[in-house]
Amino acid sequence: MASRPIYEFYAELDDYRPKIWRRFQVIDNTSFARFGYIIQVLFEMTASHLMAIEVPEGENFHACIKAKLPDDPIDLSIFGIKKDRLVRYEIPNDDDDEEMFSDPSGNTEVLDATKFCLYSSVTHLNDKVSFNYDFGDDWRVSLTLEKSFTDKDLPGRELPRVLEGAGFGIVEDVGGTTGLEDLVRAFKKKKGDEYEEYREWLGVDDIDITAFDPDDMNFRLKKIPRIYKAIYEDNQQPTQQSIDLIERKYKQNKR
Repeated sequence: MASRPIYEFYAELDDYRPKIWRRFQVIDNTSFARFGYIIQVLFEMTASHLMAIEVPEGENFHACIKAKLPDDPIDLSIFGIKKDRLVRYEIPNDDDDEEMFSDPSGNTEVLDATKFCLYSSVTHLNDKVSFNYDFGDDWRVSLTLEKSFTDKDLPGRELPRVLEGAGFGIVEDVGGTTGLEDLVRAFKKKKGDEYEEYREWLGVDDIDITAFDPDDMNFRLKKIPRIYKAIYEDNQQPTQQSIDLIERKYKQNKR
């Protein structure tokens, strides 16, 4: 049973219209690493690139105090938390000799995403979180903690779960949101050199970037995060069975 607090988040892909978004639930003691894998599944990312999760702890704390005491001119500096304090969670990469991230201002603390849970940094309603994937294409997802509640009647195996959403997600290595816009435009035309290049690259004649199936997504949320954990944390290459799952070969087999 889910006896621990359940966090409900709203997540939205940055800088893309129409909105690609999800509303989903996880247990509060989910590690930041696993949280990242869940976000990847939700937005069709395939664990092919580095990722990081940033929590603006200072801004979140100050916003929380202001919301509780809107008319009180309290000096927030007395709490000892700077407004620009940021905590960045990454998965250590033994292949890197240098740190992936540096902050000249000294206001960012970089922590191991596998060793810290959500409740260590995300504690207040409306807390903000930012997820960054593929530092080249620079995909970003903005998240807000909308609810925190307990439900002892909800089996823990049901989490994580997505409640609702819209839009398909990203397309790997397309060049970020600008590239995704170009791809969608080309597939709408269904003619021209650009369309032919995309069609050959992806191996499909059409793509529906608005498609979202919550039942299929919940099926994937129960299986794929552990595959991503093996990739990021154990440096294991996915098996062909895992690749087929990620690529939805199970849907082709049902035809």
